[in-house]
Amino acid sequence: MPPNYLQKILNARVYDVAERTPLQYAEKLSARYHNRIWLKREDLQPVFSFKLRGAYNKIYQLMQQQKVEKVVSASAGNHAQGVALAAQRLGIKAIIVMPKTTPPIKVEAVRALGARIELVGDTYDEAYEYSLTLVEKENASYIHPYDDPDVIAGQGTIGMEILQQHKTGPDMVFVPVGGGGLLAGVCAYIKALRPHIKVIGVESEDSACLAAAMRAGKRVRLSQVGLFADGVAVREIGKEPFRVVHKILDDVILVNTDEICAAIKDVFDASRSIAEPAGALALAGLKKYVQQHDIKNQELVAIVSGANMNFDRLRHVSERAELGEHREMLMAVKVPERPGSFRAFCRALGKRSITEFNYRYADAEKAYIFAGIELARGPDEQAELLARLANKGFEVVDMTDNEMAKMHIRYMVGGRPQNLQDELILRLEFPERPGALMTFLDSIGQAWNITLFHYRNHGAAYGRVLVGLQIPNSERAQLHKSLRALGYDYHEESSNPAYQLFLG
Repeated sequence: MPPNYLQKILNARVYDVAERTPLQYAEKLSARYHNRIWLKREDLQPVFSFKLRGAYNKIYQLMQQQKVEKVVSASAGNHAQGVALAAQRLGIKAIIVMPKTTPPIKVEAVRALGARIELVGDTYDEAYEYSLTLVEKENASYIHPYDDPDVIAGQGTIGMEILQQHKTGPDMVFVPVGGGGLLAGVCAYIKALRPHIKVIGVESEDSACLAAAMRAGKRVRLSQVGLFADGVAVREIGKEPFRVVHKILDDVILVNTDEICAAIKDVFDASRSIAEPAGALALAGLKKYVQQHDIKNQELVAIVSGANMNFDRLRHVSERAELGEHREMLMAVKVPERPGSFRAFCRALGKRSITEFNYRYADAEKAYIFAGIELARGPDEQAELLARLANKGFEVVDMTDNEMAKMHIRYMVGGRPQNLQDELILRLEFPERPGALMTFLDSIGQAWNITLFHYRNHGAAYGRVLVGLQIPNSERAQLHKSLRALGYDYHEESSNPAYQLFLG
């Protein structure tokens, strides 16, 4: 018989460790988007995430049913801290399996709560598989991060608090989605009591397992997931969460990395707090949904789910936030190589500010400029500017949505090699751990010359790399076979216009 989630949420034991977090009114956001926008501040929990609610409730309920001395779980971050704190408060031992790529700050945070840490594999999936083997070996109980009714009920107390704290009840609630435990709990509670309130799930475009499942009518396992919003980087929606939400959820909306970065900035502007990417996901979805559906004068709630952000990632966030807000565009512009060309380009821009300008002499006939331009009116102004430059005789390529240009090329503009043949460009993600680069180099051997290499650390579990190889067409099948065996996510970028214009 399916669980009665209303009853389970009302009886959930969470407040031994969790706070009743505030529902904060975001005044400036509300004025900008012509709605009343509220932030449910789960980033203010003792472990800076909502995850301790479900973890504590699960362990507590287990202890009411049986003798529990030890628990096991797998997590790369927030759930791990929730389990560790819950176990500490309840006086039992916790073993947390984490990928070797987990940032040290997260490992130490879990260890400081008294848990035993085992670092296994490069991915969550590898850590999860190993953690299951420890249950019998350690005579322990397993605490799943999202696919468990008691965990779902613990997270559902957030929905209960929202209805208690909002005087009239919101019109819409936006919930971040990873494995689906938070969404299932919030959706089950709200729909049981106020079915007219819309609940919208928000996913990152590159880990949209719920959207895929909703389209297919069944759970779908993604072949790969993006890693920027690592707190929701889940390949497959949980079995129980999907059963709960697939008929009662109102909608799902997807957002990209730049839109998440813009939402992190919005949370900071509203609260002077820094949300992690997954923590700002719901607000990014709220903003996009309002614009897409022309929503006005509504009461809207976004759950800010966590704030476990590595400081090193802030550089990346600040670089991308203006793009996500459509207040900046990137472009490649061809200009004649003669005195006055740059001045003519600036005059064509009007009074708009240049946020970035990269150029180097290439030949006597033409030059390519990589530029960032400040926008005041978003996408409409972007289209107008592109048309204006074209009318002035400039050849322009819009780079605003070109991931390779944003991640690598903007830092590399500076010249082309002469007489270089057979160059192949690859964009890869390396696990951030010692030896990852050597593993890649060993996989390609000594047969091919490296012609280009660009790497930036963003404080995440994976580093982003752009590499050029001098390799004849006849040998490229062998290279692709080696890369597939290596298991790193990669994309061929030789035809990318950012490369063609500035480096090729």
